[in-house]
Amino acid sequence: MRAIFGVVSLLIVVAIVGLLASRQLKAVNSSVSSAAAQMAPGGASGPVGAAAPTGTVREQSQQLQQKVANDVVKALEQGARKDESDK
Repeated sequence: MRAIFGVVSLLIVVAIVGLLASRQLKAVNSSVSSAAAQMAPGGASGPVGAAAPTGTVREQSQQLQQKVANDVVKALEQGARKDESDK
């Protein structure tokens, strides 16, 4: 009886972890595709999924890394300006 409850509880935990993992992957994929759509030539004038990726995977990766680096620098500059204005 204990073995049955153990197996059932293990299956429930695996199902919950699988559900959470799939939600995380969907969130990551949507954020990457929206970032790629913003970097596409012409901006996001069309539907988000309509923009075909340009360049190789390596170039897309480098563009995404550059965009993230630029966003981090912008956020740090905004934080520094806020700190200066608080003084």
